[in-house]
Amino acid sequence: MTGTLRPARESPAVTRGRWTALAVLVLAVLLVAVDTTVLGLATPYLSEDLRPSGTQLLWIGDVYSFVIAGLLVSMGSLGDRIGRKRILLAGATAFGAISVLNAYAATPEMMIAARALLGVAGATLMPATLALIRNLFHDPRERSLAIGIWGAAASAGMAVGPIVGGALLEHFWWGSVFLINLPVMAVLVLVGGRLLPESRNPDAGPWDPVSVVLSLAGMVGAVYAVKETAAHGFGWFPLAAGVLGTAALYGFVRRQQALPTPLLDMRLFRSRGFSGAVAADLMTVLGLSGLIFFLSQYLQLVQGRPPLEAGLAELPAAVGAVAAGLVAGRAARRLSVRAVVSGGLAAVGLALAALTAIDESTAYPLLGGALLVVGLGAGFSFTVTADVILSSAPKEQAGAASAVSETAYELGAALGIALLGSVVTGAYRGFAGPPGTPASAHESLGGAVEAAAHLPPGAAAELLDAARRSFADGLAVAAGAGAAVLLAAAVAAWFLLRGQALETRPADR
Repeated sequence: MTGTLRPARESPAVTRGRWTALAVLVLAVLLVAVDTTVLGLATPYLSEDLRPSGTQLLWIGDVYSFVIAGLLVSMGSLGDRIGRKRILLAGATAFGAISVLNAYAATPEMMIAARALLGVAGATLMPATLALIRNLFHDPRERSLAIGIWGAAASAGMAVGPIVGGALLEHFWWGSVFLINLPVMAVLVLVGGRLLPESRNPDAGPWDPVSVVLSLAGMVGAVYAVKETAAHGFGWFPLAAGVLGTAALYGFVRRQQALPTPLLDMRLFRSRGFSGAVAADLMTVLGLSGLIFFLSQYLQLVQGRPPLEAGLAELPAAVGAVAAGLVAGRAARRLSVRAVVSGGLAAVGLALAALTAIDESTAYPLLGGALLVVGLGAGFSFTVTADVILSSAPKEQAGAASAVSETAYELGAALGIALLGSVVTGAYRGFAGPPGTPASAHESLGGAVEAAAHLPPGAAAELLDAARRSFADGLAVAAGAGAAVLLAAAVAAWFLLRGQALETRPADR
């Protein structure tokens, strides 16, 4: 594909206002990051109110990732065609509106559907922000800093989400945590409409609906099969979903190779740097997701921290990620790409290994220290891999390339919650409660807390002790599994990113 992107050179606003425009893009990142973290914080209250089963609770946690992973490439490619600013603003508006539906969900099924719709809107946001950065910043060093700020904003959002969400949960019902998206969305749409430059690929060709359907069906089918098999063992329905999903993904790849203007140019994967960075992102998020999803429940329901204190307890991870993201590009140029990425992943793996010692009475210094190291390692790795992915793709394919990066992230999150979440759930369900313990107590820790409220004091205390101990044991096993994944990812990144270097001079525009 060829063509000159608009308005790369001509518009004075792009040159003079690119840092102001970046500030607007940061709002979109905050929108998604805040939503990701507040869900975990609200889960205990949501469980008490909606009373989802253990499987439904996992679906509430990961259906967003399933849908967004299936649509990211399609939406990134659509932004390349109709304009990245246009799709960003439309997606932000939809994201805010659907957040209201999440806030007022009355049943587990309605909540799952609302999370799925939020995934559709969310799929428009992240690829557009990275693609706009790729076309706003032509100097590689400036672009590295911009990507670092972009990543730092995501980490800051993950920190702000629990703190703001915790404050809301101490005074309002659980649905209020989703309504904090609304003011952010309003500012993004109003200010972004005035400040953001439009960019698109004028020679991108038509958008192929068949490819869209194949991508969505393939991702959802394949990941659903993994999730169900991990949670419940072998079954014919998950097997059929997996076969159909794999077939759809195979059809998607073949169709992209045959189309004159594909949604995703498969030749991007011939670049070892591009493929290595995508693989590193996927494995990193997979190893971290189980811990991230269940940590808020551990802090609140096992250690008895109020929501605001639980949110503050998770702050070191965001602080580390922000600090690392701002200097990651400089470190990668001074050392090497593979040294920074592999070192970051190894640090995360070792921090997770330390958390295998976790139990219901673990002191905060161990938790806070491990979270700080996790944030530092992830901040270095994610910032540099995002830079490698964007630099490996032509500017006219920036939306699709950014979508591949985000797809790896979301797919890793979905698989991590499915696989490591099933480890936690499986270990938890095996605890022996006192006589009269209802089956709902074995479905989730929130169910056990609810059941204990209806038991005599002695039986309630016995039930809660057993449930909390079992949940902490499951979390320790998941941390160990995550550590193994991260250390393997560090080794793989060392070889896959051999010879990769960040650009030092502006490329031709």
